[in-house]
Amino acid sequence: MSQTALNSYTSMQKETLSGRELEASVLTRAGLMLKQVQENWAAPDRDEKLLEAIKFNQKVWSFFQAELSDPENPLPTALKQDILNLSLFIDKRLFEVMADPDKDKLTIVVDIDFNIAAGLRTKAE
Repeated sequence: MSQTALNSYTSMQKETLSGRELEASVLTRAGLMLKQVQENWAAPDRDEKLLEAIKFNQKVWSFFQAELSDPENPLPTALKQDILNLSLFIDKRLFEVMADPDKDKLTIVVDIDFNIAAGLRTKAE
């Protein structure tokens, strides 16, 4: 998919998705970007794609940090603290990958992105 098509698709998603669905979609995209780099580790443009995927993940998790730090955020305090701690772990892991690239270090971040996205897609009963 071309970058223009991807941007158009992303814009359309923003207009049609609920908050949780949008967050799940963005986390899925973040995980897929890292997974793609991991699966194509020997690619000549790996460093560029890795940096792009890391920056995207950092933006996503920075957004969550800002939202969770807002005193008006309605989530329970313990849940907010758990997600903030998780975001700090992700920050640390992504910095480790930037300092010493290793595709195996990406697995935990990919798993977290996908699992949080899946949880956001789950309907509250």
